[in-house]
Amino acid sequence: MALKITDECIFCGACESECPNNAIYEGGVEWAISDGTTAKGNFVLMDESVIDASQRNAPLAPDLYYIVADKCTECQGFHEDPQCAVACPVDCCVPDEMYEELTEELLAKKDKLHL
Repeated sequence: MALKITDECIFCGACESECPNNAIYEGGVEWAISDGTTAKGNFVLMDESVIDASQRNAPLAPDLYYIVADKCTECQGFHEDPQCAVACPVDCCVPDEMYEELTEELLAKKDKLHL
């Protein structure tokens, strides 16, 4: 299950630098699959749409830090626990019930992001 950042976020940014997939962005900042990963060319998203990995995409939140679910692997293959949740001083990095994934799926996503 990907994680999300709730509106309890205090904008400290502690989570952003901890993500091994660069899946966390400051509110209002565009994102790309290729940011912090080795993914190139066409990339299949979780909804099965296809985008270019280097394509800049609209921010998912205008104000709050946000997590791109297509890049979040819950740190599987890197750490035992999601590092954003560990670093967050107000516990606002929580599981996103919209994206339930098995460990095997998270590891496969990690492999797609880091060829």
